Amino acid sequence: MIKPLPAGPAACHSRGAGHNDGPLRSRRPVSPQRRLPLIVATALFIENMDSTAISTSLPQIAADVGTEPVALKLALTTYMLALAVFIPVSGWVADRFGARRIFVGAIAVFLVGSLCCAASDGLGSLVAGRFVQGVGGAMMVPVGRLVLLRSIEKAELVRALSWLTVPAMLGPILGPVLGGAITTYAHWRFIFLINIPMGLLGMWLAWRFVPELRQPVGPMDWRGFLLSAGGLGLAMFGLSAIGRGLVPGAAIALVVLVGFALVFAYVRHARTHPHPLLCLDLLRYPTYRAGVLGGSLFRIGIGATPFLLPLMLQLGFGLDPLQSGLITFTSTAGAMFMKVVAPRILHQFGFRPVLVWNGLLASALLAGFGLFRADTPYWLMVSVLLASGCFRSLQFTSINAIAYAEIGQERMSQASSLAAVAQQVSLALGVTIGGYALSVAGRATGGGDGDPLAFLFAFLTVGVISAISVFEMRKLAPDAGAEMAGRAEAGHEVTEPKVEARPQA
Repeated sequence: MIKPLPAGPAACHSRGAGHNDGPLRSRRPVSPQRRLPLIVATALFIENMDSTAISTSLPQIAADVGTEPVALKLALTTYMLALAVFIPVSGWVADRFGARRIFVGAIAVFLVGSLCCAASDGLGSLVAGRFVQGVGGAMMVPVGRLVLLRSIEKAELVRALSWLTVPAMLGPILGPVLGGAITTYAHWRFIFLINIPMGLLGMWLAWRFVPELRQPVGPMDWRGFLLSAGGLGLAMFGLSAIGRGLVPGAAIALVVLVGFALVFAYVRHARTHPHPLLCLDLLRYPTYRAGVLGGSLFRIGIGATPFLLPLMLQLGFGLDPLQSGLITFTSTAGAMFMKVVAPRILHQFGFRPVLVWNGLLASALLAGFGLFRADTPYWLMVSVLLASGCFRSLQFTSINAIAYAEIGQERMSQASSLAAVAQQVSLALGVTIGGYALSVAGRATGGGDGDPLAFLFAFLTVGVISAISVFEMRKLAPDAGAEMAGRAEAGHEVTEPKVEARPQA
């Protein structure tokens, strides 16, 4: 259930959010438990629609801007790079200026970036437009998720996350098909315009219904921001440029080295700063550590799929973008179905068994994509993708929920920011590792990036990385997340480990 908002300006901005009078409540056609997730889902919808539609159209975009398809991973990783750089400040900014205001503004920035991408005339301008989109996305989705985490009881969180992700999954379902159809029968530039109406609708709904939640915040950790932003930015850019001839090899090595040095410097900085930008001490919570570290390993493999699968279907099998999109969208259809039944599965079995065994099945199916060949029957491809989408979705739902099982409301902002950064870094690493494995295997076999054996090696690589996440999940206690899974007694509170609210210098 929704917690009543505190009296004051925040309550005034959200009409009726904190009132208990019967007549007002009876007039609401949609309960807040469903309305807030659905509003936040508009942000996820336009983000997922955009990214999946682009992935389907990579070969055509590459031909138009004069580069090779694998090099366009820079356009994908640049977006994730912007997310990783600016997500750390999203929690602080939302607490300082108000969640509703930042959420609405972030959607506006994302739409401006979409317009810039549609007007791009080369790889450089396309990458710049994607970076602007990433700046908006860095505030858009994390702040929306923060609103849910602070407004909904933990016992209702799994169900609320399902309401959030089911509409949002329409983006990945429609994205490959619309992207393929637009690229085949029109022009790829229109891909960046199809999310404008939904984005405008989301801005209007958010301004009307999202509460202006705020929390007292300390001073901004500017040194931490510069260290984390510089370190993550340089490291991810250097890794994404490996093997593409975009930057000399010695320069890439230097960039990656400096990036990792800055990340290490931030880790030391966070241990002594009273208000670090990213609170690494949160990793002392077993459930949070499993959700962030184990979840990151799983996402590395899954993050490579939207990049590798359309390339395999189009470069390797000779399908056009529309045919490719009609095949790849079935994975998301399976994911959407699983979001509906995931709460029941977690209630029946608990988090630990689901995260371990389901993680192994999802990773095995991911690696199995590399066994597809041009003569593989479509019904078999669709069946495997559908099953893969189901298991992958169940794993994501479990990871996203278990991470907050032991986190108190006063630390939700910090926990949400760190988890979101880890998520985007892992997805970017998935694209980078998948693309690099494909290039290395293509050169080794002599068949280039379109060689089926190269795709087999690439999918096997990312599948193994995803499976390694199970080792972290096995460390969870048998009753981890019992309250969230609905397996604890009513009113039972999960005992938190004795971790100080702030790291001491």
